[in-house]
Amino acid sequence: MVLKVAAEDSPLATVDEVVRVREYNEERDKVAVEKMERLCEMVGQRGKPSLVTDLLGDPKCRIRHFPTHIMLVALLYGEQKEIVGVIRGCVKKVTRGNSEFVKLAYILGLRVSPTHRRLGIGTKLIRHLEEWCKRKGAEYAYMATDCTNEASINLFTLKCSYQKFRTPTILVQPVHAHYKPIPSTITIVPLPACLAESIYRQIYANSEFFPEDIDAILSSALNLGTFMALPRKHLPKWNPQMSTFPPSAFAILSVWNTREVFKLQLKGVSKLTQACCVGSRLVDAWLPCLGLPSFPNVFKQFGVYFMYGLHAEGKQGLRLMKGLCNFVHNVGRDDHGCAAVLAEVSQRDPVREAIPHWRKFSWAEDMWCVKKLTEAKQPSDWINSRPSSTMIFVDPRDF
Repeated sequence: MVLKVAAEDSPLATVDEVVRVREYNEERDKVAVEKMERLCEMVGQRGKPSLVTDLLGDPKCRIRHFPTHIMLVALLYGEQKEIVGVIRGCVKKVTRGNSEFVKLAYILGLRVSPTHRRLGIGTKLIRHLEEWCKRKGAEYAYMATDCTNEASINLFTLKCSYQKFRTPTILVQPVHAHYKPIPSTITIVPLPACLAESIYRQIYANSEFFPEDIDAILSSALNLGTFMALPRKHLPKWNPQMSTFPPSAFAILSVWNTREVFKLQLKGVSKLTQACCVGSRLVDAWLPCLGLPSFPNVFKQFGVYFMYGLHAEGKQGLRLMKGLCNFVHNVGRDDHGCAAVLAEVSQRDPVREAIPHWRKFSWAEDMWCVKKLTEAKQPSDWINSRPSSTMIFVDPRDF
């Protein structure tokens, strides 16, 4: 389908420019897409510190782990044909609360060339992706962005009819040179994938966004494992190899190795700031007994671990969760390519208080916007309903 670009408050838009949206072809488009996305990152810095994402030479790597996914590109036909926009999306089945499942589309990775913005290209990419998602049976679509990203929020809410829906919190813990303490009264055990799946299906049955294919996530090569923290005195009474239910007091989480998907790098920071960060690492390494927090080397490419499925039960649950998060930090500390450990949870989730993080590097609100794609009548409207649980399951493949 060939679409003319509609002028949207821009004197640069002309009716002679024509845009065609089609599916990404790795052989033909890879170099052009990478070039355009690097240009978007360079323009986005504007002399300020900027976090740059490198998708490890594979523009589709963030969506390949979904069984149903697509990547679209926008080509501008003028004096020469060039790629001026890109968008990614997938379709999965998730809970909407109260054990009800719906087909949901996730939209991510929308980029438009800086020289062709405000011409309606982003809107057209979104609409083409929505049509594809509807053909795949999606009933709703959602996107996530930083609550301060007004341009993205306005595009989706004002032009594409999305509604602000949920605002979970992203918590970031830099990986220090020293190990974090784990109380001797806590035991941490790895769980078999089948047991982890069973426990998660019980815990998140009434939550939102829990994926039906949790088994595929837990068995993925990017999943570093699922771990449970227990009071040491409980361990002899509970065998993870034989049990089918969790004990009365525990904390659980899984770890996703995002550094195998993309690398991050902080650019635009002064040399003085970099020197101060190096100094903090030296002090941390020479005098670990002081437990001084250090700033990892984020000025070179680094990876992160993403913790998901975080849940705690019992009176000691939050203490167990803190110890479990420290355990993940220590694993990341031994992995020299990991500079931070992240988690994303609902603002009302009690476990939020037990997750170690630095406030300066965390996001108080990660804006999730949702749109209904079909006209089919349903027993209740998910978009306007209240959350059925204090928990939200954040799919690590979305991150």
